[in-house]
Amino acid sequence: MVRSILRHYGIHGGQHDQHFLVDEGILDRIVESAHIVPGETVLEIGAGIGNLTERLLPLANKVIAIELDPKLVAVLGDRFKDQEKLQLIHGDVLEVALPPFDKVVANLPYSISSEITFKLFKHDFRLGILMYQYEFAQRMVAKSGSGDYSRLTVNTAYFADASIIMKVPKGVFSPPPQVESAVVKICPRPAPFPVTDRDFFLNFVTAIFTKRRKKIKNAIIESNHMLGIRDVKKVVSRLPEDMMALRPENLDPAQLAALSNMILALQQEA
Repeated sequence: MVRSILRHYGIHGGQHDQHFLVDEGILDRIVESAHIVPGETVLEIGAGIGNLTERLLPLANKVIAIELDPKLVAVLGDRFKDQEKLQLIHGDVLEVALPPFDKVVANLPYSISSEITFKLFKHDFRLGILMYQYEFAQRMVAKSGSGDYSRLTVNTAYFADASIIMKVPKGVFSPPPQVESAVVKICPRPAPFPVTDRDFFLNFVTAIFTKRRKKIKNAIIESNHMLGIRDVKKVVSRLPEDMMALRPENLDPAQLAALSNMILALQQEA
């Protein structure tokens, strides 16, 4: 069915992250994983030819589909011209204002996965079922001390519980991408550890992970142009020595939050 739609509209992927998921079983599993109930509004990012859209529409109260490619917008408009439950937005997801939504279900453009994810975290929603490059998905759910542990891991842990619910092989896409993929379940929730200032904490994480191979002490000092800590060497000297001797990748999200809070407290004392 999906392949026939591609042929019917003369659509060929491979550019601009256009790799269309054509496996009916995996499409069904993605939508089933969202557990959509009556009355919910579902956001779909990069709707493509509408292979997920057609499965979401019967279940949701409303589907907001965002698509950048004008050719695909035309396909979606033609396929779903009689669907009053569909709100089709032609635009760049990173630039458009997102309307309120309850859940997000999408096969994301891999080249901007990080930017889209951080944008989504700024919105209030119940559940995300999102397709990522497999390596990106691994970084989202990594443990501290592992090679995959990163700024992305810490940011994800602050905003949500995340888990990989299925690995997706290359061959179920048309055309096949260069990489393996994975579907990630994201459940937003309040941060599980105290954070005095969210913006400072997130900026702190970004800054020190630019120096992830340095010890925390040096990472803070060398990235202070991003942090603006007054008397940074004095502040660092008053932070726990055991933490200062570790690298950013060796501290779990709660420990990094504690460090962020300590720095702010010391700044207030100054």
